[in-house]
Amino acid sequence: MAPRSLLCCSLLAISTVALGLVVSSEQAGAEKKAAVRFFEMRTYTTHDGKLDALHSRFRDHTNPLFKKHGMDLVAYWTPTDAKTSKNTLIYVLAYPSLEAREKAWKGFVNDPAWKKAYAASIKDGRLVKKVESEYMVPTDYSPIK
Repeated sequence: MAPRSLLCCSLLAISTVALGLVVSSEQAGAEKKAAVRFFEMRTYTTHDGKLDALHSRFRDHTNPLFKKHGMDLVAYWTPTDAKTSKNTLIYVLAYPSLEAREKAWKGFVNDPAWKKAYAASIKDGRLVKKVESEYMVPTDYSPIK
């Protein structure tokens, strides 16, 4: 092969590899960016003596409906300090985006199964006194994305 042809073939091969690396890098960056989820931490303060009933409602009704409507159940906690351990539930949900969160909650609150479960759970009085919600995105060094 002539030196000029060899040079052209080499340059073409190098260009193809470089372009492939750029495209691959951009795709990996887009996948990495798309993989970052939107989190919501919710804190429920119950009326006195209603925390167990709230746990039952989540266990038996709320969680299956959250899943049905596309919410990712991350974790649930009760505090350990004496002041809040008997009336507080804290949990985290994840979504692909804020828009997905809005759509999921709209579907959830309008679901006839939720309306029925909610009505049955409050027949002896409301369970929840206060709901607090905090929206979060992970830091670049967070092990949870």
